[in-house]
Amino acid sequence: MSLLRSLARPVLSAISPAISCNGTASKTLLQIEGRSHAASSLFTSTKLRCEAEEGEPQAERDPLKDRSKVVPVETSVKYLKSDAYKTTYGTDPVWKRYRRNFKGAFAPRKTRKTCIRKNMISTGNPCPICRDEYLVLDYRNVDLLTQFVSPYNGEILSYQKTNLCQRRHKELLVAVQKSRDYGLLTFDVPFRAYDYSEYYNPKQESGSSSST
Repeated sequence: MSLLRSLARPVLSAISPAISCNGTASKTLLQIEGRSHAASSLFTSTKLRCEAEEGEPQAERDPLKDRSKVVPVETSVKYLKSDAYKTTYGTDPVWKRYRRNFKGAFAPRKTRKTCIRKNMISTGNPCPICRDEYLVLDYRNVDLLTQFVSPYNGEILSYQKTNLCQRRHKELLVAVQKSRDYGLLTFDVPFRAYDYSEYYNPKQESGSSSST
């Protein structure tokens, strides 16, 4: 309040839109003189702005693009075993039949940052995970995570192959690593073949064996 009073001491003048009953706006000159006038004009302008925003009709949310609903992991696990999933994807991974939209002959090296903004799909061709709301990246959803892991070397497939957006790819890295830490997703430890003759002298070994 003290800051408002210090600002209202000099005579201020500002142009602000005055909202009439029919919703039209006309520019009028508001002269702020004194403390009471400054406070009342501030509250009046805030009230008029709120009424104008409340009167505007809100755009309807497309249910096909709405991602505000949180799908549990248990539902996603059941979905991967359902007939609807088999009809949609068959036996292929979820990213197998996906095709990116890009300009030119060659695709960009990196995919888009995210497909969902403000709980709504903001692109016409979302990535394989964002387009299906029942595909949840979680460390407990092993059947989904194995589709993004190479069966040959156990490494996570690159986003250049799976075409995931950067946000979903980071979530995939976290989910796979956490699943491996919990022991839900198995992986092979790389085998190292060492030549122990480089570390031990055969003559010393023969001498020690003969002395014993």
